[in-house]
Amino acid sequence: MDVDSEDKLSQTALSYAAQGGHEAVVKLLLKTGKMDVNSKDKDGQTALLAAAQGGHEEVVKLLLKTGKVDVDSEDKLGQTALVAAAQGGHEEVVKLLLKTGKVDVDSEDKLSQTALSRAAPGEHEAVVKLLLKTGKVDVNSKDRDGQTALSSAAKGAHEAAIKLNV
Repeated sequence: MDVDSEDKLSQTALSYAAQGGHEAVVKLLLKTGKMDVNSKDKDGQTALLAAAQGGHEEVVKLLLKTGKVDVDSEDKLGQTALVAAAQGGHEEVVKLLLKTGKVDVDSEDKLSQTALSRAAPGEHEAVVKLLLKTGKVDVNSKDRDGQTALSSAAKGAHEAAIKLNV
C-alpha cells in the first residue's frame, strides 16, 4: 500500500490526520518512514501548516521531531505555520515553532502581513508577547494596506495588544 498517495486535492493521509489533530494516526504514519512530511496539497499547505492552523500542539511536536519538516514552508497565500498559529492565537504551537530557531519570525504573506500583524487584532496577547520577546519582529512593518500591527489592534479596539506595541 502506498501510504503517501494523494487524493484529487493532493492531500495525503498525513495531511488529513494532521489537520484533524489525530496524534495517534500521525504517529503511526510517521513510523512507516515512508511519509513525505513536506508534501503540499493543491493550496500549498503542508501537514505542519495544517496542524499549526488548527492548534494541534502534539501533532506539531511529532512533525517537528522528525527533523525533516520545512518550518518556513509557505502555502499559496504565503502563509507559514507560524503565521497560521499566531493568527489562531495558538500560544503553545507558536512556542514550539519559535523554539526550533528555524522560523523567520518576520516573514510576510501575500498581503504583507506578519505573524505579529495577524495576532495583534485577534486579542492574542500571549502570542503577541512571545513574538515581541524574540526581538526579531519589525513592529513598524506595514501590510499592503499600510497598516501596522498597532493600527490593526487599535482598529479592533484590543487594548492589551495596543499596550504591548506602544
